[in-house]
Amino acid sequence: MKKFYLMLALLMIMPVLMQGQVAKYKAVFTLNFIRYIGWPEAARQGDFVIGVLQDSDIARRIDQQTGGKKFGFQTVVVKEFNSLADLTDCQVLFVSDRSGFSRNAAQIKQKLGNNSLIVTESEGATDHGSMINFVVRNEVLKFEIHKGNASSNGLQISSRLENMSSAIVL
Repeated sequence: MKKFYLMLALLMIMPVLMQGQVAKYKAVFTLNFIRYIGWPEAARQGDFVIGVLQDSDIARRIDQQTGGKKFGFQTVVVKEFNSLADLTDCQVLFVSDRSGFSRNAAQIKQKLGNNSLIVTESEGATDHGSMINFVVRNEVLKFEIHKGNASSNGLQISSRLENMSSAIVL
């Protein structure tokens, strides 16, 4: 009987562990994306701000990985936004699925202005202005790239990012 309860407990914990791994990869990818973006001069002023909208876990993971690091001459700063009302301008914004990007895309883009990379994790988010969108295909984490959305925001996506095995270019 103890084995049964142990097995049941493991089955219940497994999705939580897997979700943690996915969050880890999303944080790592989001940080690595910045190296493959051609940033306009306006985005190279002041701190390099990575914002996270409504996902404490991703914000914490990105913050742990950036701790005191620089991007070029800019200090990397991670800001966590708990609501759309708190959102301020940043160079990169990770928008969690909980934020309802499709519904709030216009408001998010208005608060960010130009020169911001929007990274999402919602099906169809590139149809609403996301530049990079995490998706799961055949049980594998991948990311969609929408060069047109990036270009209209003054950003250039490197062909090296497009050629990665996890990339789906739209």
